[in-house]
Amino acid sequence: MASLFGRNKRTDIPKTIQEQTREAAPGVIDFLAPEAVKLESNFLQLENRFLKTLFVFSYPRYLETNWFTPIINLDQIFDVAMHIHPADTALVLKQLRKKVTEVAAQVSEREEKGLIRDPSLETAYKDLEELRDKLSQARERLFRLGFYITIYGETKEELAKAESTIKSILEAHLIYIRNALFQQDAGFVSTLPIGSDKLATHTPLNTAPLSTAFPFVSFDLTSSDGILYGINRHNNSLILFDRFSLENAHMVVFAKSGSGKSYASKLEILRQLMMGIDIVIIDPENEYQYLAETVGGAYFKVSLTSPTHLNPFDLPPPIKGETTADTLRSNIINLVGLFRIMLGGLTAEEDSLIDQAIIQTYASRDITPDSDLSNINPPTLLDFEKVLSSLDGSASLATRLKKYTQGAYAGFLSNLTNVGIDNQLVVFSIRDLEAELRPVAMFVIIHFIWNLVRGKLKKRLMVIDEAWWLMQHEDGASFVFGIAKRARKYYLGLTTITQDVADFMESRYGKAIITNSSMQLLLKQSPPAAEALSKIFNLTEQERFLLLECDVGEGIFFAGQNHVAVKVIASYTEDQIITSDPAQLLAIQKAKQELAQAVK
Repeated sequence: MASLFGRNKRTDIPKTIQEQTREAAPGVIDFLAPEAVKLESNFLQLENRFLKTLFVFSYPRYLETNWFTPIINLDQIFDVAMHIHPADTALVLKQLRKKVTEVAAQVSEREEKGLIRDPSLETAYKDLEELRDKLSQARERLFRLGFYITIYGETKEELAKAESTIKSILEAHLIYIRNALFQQDAGFVSTLPIGSDKLATHTPLNTAPLSTAFPFVSFDLTSSDGILYGINRHNNSLILFDRFSLENAHMVVFAKSGSGKSYASKLEILRQLMMGIDIVIIDPENEYQYLAETVGGAYFKVSLTSPTHLNPFDLPPPIKGETTADTLRSNIINLVGLFRIMLGGLTAEEDSLIDQAIIQTYASRDITPDSDLSNINPPTLLDFEKVLSSLDGSASLATRLKKYTQGAYAGFLSNLTNVGIDNQLVVFSIRDLEAELRPVAMFVIIHFIWNLVRGKLKKRLMVIDEAWWLMQHEDGASFVFGIAKRARKYYLGLTTITQDVADFMESRYGKAIITNSSMQLLLKQSPPAAEALSKIFNLTEQERFLLLECDVGEGIFFAGQNHVAVKVIASYTEDQIITSDPAQLLAIQKAKQELAQAVK
C-alpha cells in the first residue's frame, strides 16, 4: 500500500504548492489562542492576566428567585457557565424509591430503639416523597446542574479579592462555592462558549429550584415608546424609555464638572425634539447655543445690555376652572418671592409692604380680581417703584430697589416683554449676567415659562441647568418645588441639572424635588457627593464605587423604582451637535471657516 504522507491519495501525485500552503496556514484557533499559558493548582495565567474557575457545590433547601442577581450586577469581569444535563426520569424514580426505603427504615429503627425523633430525617422523607409525586405526574423533571464561574484579575491579589466578594455574596444565600483545584484548565474550558462541560461537577436539581438560577436578571428599561438614553452596562441592552409614561416626567441630573451631564442632557433634548416635544432651556454657560442654531431653535441672551426683556408683572390668561382672582393671587405670591431674592431678604413688615405695593401696582392698571385678563396692559417695575415709594415706611425698600430701576441694573427688568417663543426649542442664556443677577434672571425666566405652560396644554420639557444658582435661595427653591408639584397636570416635565450636590441638598426643598422626580441620572461624582447620594438613593457599596470610578458619560439611571448602570452614547452626527469638548468645538469652528472660504 502506497504511503499517503505528502501525496494525493487517489493519484499518488505530489501535492501542489497551494494545497501545502493551505495546510500550513494557521486556523482560527491559532489566532484566538494566547501566546503563553501558565497552569497552577488554583489559578490559570493567560499571558499577563490571571483567572480562576469556581464551582457551586451546595445549595440550601429553598432557593429564592434571582439569587444570582447580585453577582451578575457586580462591576467585575467574569464568565458564567450553566451546564444543564437532563436526567432519565425512570432511573431517577427507581433511585428515589430505594432512597425513600432507606430513610423510612432509619426512621423506624429510631422509633424501635425509643430514640427521639430526628427532624432532618423526617424532612428528607417528606421532600423525597413530594419529589417522587411531582416526577411521576410529570409536573417536574430532574437535572444535573454544573454551575461554574471564571473570574479575572490583573494580579493575584485582585483575583483573590474578586473570589472573596463572590463567596461572601453567595454564602449569604447559603450557597457555597469551591475553587477547582488542579482542574483550572478544565474549569476554564467549561466556561468558554463552546458547550463543553470538562469540569463535570454536578448537583441534582429539579425544575423549580433550577429556574431560580436563570442568570439574565439585570433590569431592562426597554419599551416600545420613548427615546434612547443609553446602553445598560450590565447586559448591553438598550435603555429606551418614555419619561411621560411615569407618574410625573421630572428628572434630576447630578454629576461633577466634566463628567458629561450637559452632554447627556443635550442628547436627550435632541432626541425629544424628534418626538415632537417642545423644550425650553435656561442656559447659564452658552452651552446650548450651537444646538439651538443647528436645529433652528430660538436663542435669547438675557443681560443688562441685551435687547431681550421679560416683564415679571406679566399675567397669563386664566385657565379653565381658575378665576381671575386665583391667577392674580398666585402671581402676587410669586412676585413677593422674587423681591425677596432681589432685595436680599425681607422682614415681616417689609414683606407686607411689598405685597400691598404689588396689589396697588396692578390696580393702577385696572387689574383687580374682577378684571378680564384677556386684554390687559400689565405694569412694569417702574410702576411698582412709584407705588412703593408712596407707601409709609417703605423708604429703605425703595432705596434698595433703585439699583434695578435707576442704578447699575436699570433696564434689566423694567421693560415690557418683547420675547416671542413660537418655536419648538427655546434657549435663554444668562451667561453674561453678573453672579448676583443670575438667580433673579432664572426666577423671572421660569416664571415666564410657567405662564406659557399654563396658557396652552402641550407636551413640554423645561430644563434648568446649574439649578444650584436658584436653589441657594429659599424662595427660588420653593418656586421650583412648587412647579415640580403642579407641572404634571400641565403636561410639563422638569429637568434640574447641577454639579454642586451639597448646595442643592442644603435647601430643604432639594430632597423634596428629588422625591418628586420620577427619573434621576447620576454620573461620575466626587467622594463627598457620592457618599451623600448613596444615602439619598440607598445605593449599595458597589453602586457608590461605580459613581466614583466610572468614565465620562457613565453612571446610574433611575426610572421609577428601577435603576441600571448606564453608558450614554451618541451617533457621530449627534456628537457633532451636542459636544462641549473645547478641542472638538475648535475643530468644528475651523471646518466651518474652511467651508465658508471654499464657497467664496
